[in-house]
Amino acid sequence: MNVGTLRRQDEAGDGASPMAAGLELNHVADIVDFLNGKSAEEATDLVAHMPLAWSVEVLDQPEFHDACEVIEALPQPKAAAILEGMSADRAADVLRWVSDPARERLRAALGVEAKTAIDHLLTYPEGTAGSLMTTEFVSVPATWTAGRTMEHLREVEGSRETIYAIYVTDPESQRLVATVPLRRLMFGAPDAAVATLAPGHAPISVRPQTNREEVARTIRKYDLLAVPVLDSTGRILGIATVDDVMDAMIEEQTEDVQRMGGMEVIDKPYLDIPFMEMIRKRAGWLAVLFLSEMLTASAMQVFADELERAIVLALFIPLVMSSGGNSGSQATSLIIRALALQEVRISDWWRVAVRELPAGIVLGTILGIIGMLRIAVWQEAGIFDYGEHWKLFAVTIGSALVGIVTFGSLTGSLLPLLLKRLGFDPATASAPFIATLVDVTGIVIYFSVAWVFLHGTLL
Repeated sequence: MNVGTLRRQDEAGDGASPMAAGLELNHVADIVDFLNGKSAEEATDLVAHMPLAWSVEVLDQPEFHDACEVIEALPQPKAAAILEGMSADRAADVLRWVSDPARERLRAALGVEAKTAIDHLLTYPEGTAGSLMTTEFVSVPATWTAGRTMEHLREVEGSRETIYAIYVTDPESQRLVATVPLRRLMFGAPDAAVATLAPGHAPISVRPQTNREEVARTIRKYDLLAVPVLDSTGRILGIATVDDVMDAMIEEQTEDVQRMGGMEVIDKPYLDIPFMEMIRKRAGWLAVLFLSEMLTASAMQVFADELERAIVLALFIPLVMSSGGNSGSQATSLIIRALALQEVRISDWWRVAVRELPAGIVLGTILGIIGMLRIAVWQEAGIFDYGEHWKLFAVTIGSALVGIVTFGSLTGSLLPLLLKRLGFDPATASAPFIATLVDVTGIVIYFSVAWVFLHGTLL
């Protein structure tokens, strides 16, 4: 049975609970997708009628949108039981966004072990390895044999998030000394010391303050399913698993895309965003960009006399300005992505400038040639008469495009580096912001070039 079948059963009203019939035949991802199509109140009612094991598995999925609302609305005994059954890192994520009074009531209802684990995870800032990690991992002393470790795995497998790596610790200091992949353990001699099955290199690890982007790079670089998180003494605090890191990075990428689009971050699916919240998130940036565009109008007022004498210049303002904004947006997207992947650093600003300067000139030249050909074709075909000085006007448009596209490329590539240097998110250098900045300066470049080429003729 899939989510479509679930929805048809729900619509048909079969049974007292739409989830009752054939629930065990559905994958948890299908159930989560089904619940995401319901309101928070409906989802709460459905979860309340699920067996505890199923409700734990559903709430444990990061894709479940209304987890915080459901936990807060459920009867306290069941909510606490679900939180205790969930992985500690997911439970901490859910509680992090529950309102303060409800959070304290739920914490008080938790068992000592679960409460301690969740409180520990909540101390780490969001987006760090500490906030992503789970405390449900497998660790054994270095004095154990492979056989004894396998027996231990069979005992604790159900309560651990992953068993694909076994973390071997010093029996006295409790420091991490080795990481043994499950494959090596399975094919090792039963009487061999577990530590001898580890690869020859030192264990790969991160600190709890490491940001999630660096955790993702570490997992990708070393092809890991999980990476241990160590404190300053080398003791293992938890592990950050690849699925949790992927969820965090998808969230990070979503936020960056929204910022680059010129709006505040929205942490809900589009169709679930309250109308007024969507207006509030978008109106602020639009107002700022609109006020910035007023500078463009002010710049054009300075050249009002030139426009009166050569009204033909006004025809190409949108074309020239958009070309500069587009080149800036391209460069911004490239550099933001390069920064995220650590392909460039702030200290590489001069290398970026040296690369973007000729790139901007070449790109501007290409567009300039196209623009000049367009004017020539329209003039010779009789589509539009640009006047007796149309050749000079064509050169003006071509030269202006070179200057504006070059400026846009330089500005778009260096602004994210400047923002990062100042401690801001580079994604704040949104495409609309770059376009607005290039518009203002582009007007000045455009009319300055026009004055140089057309002074004494049209101007």
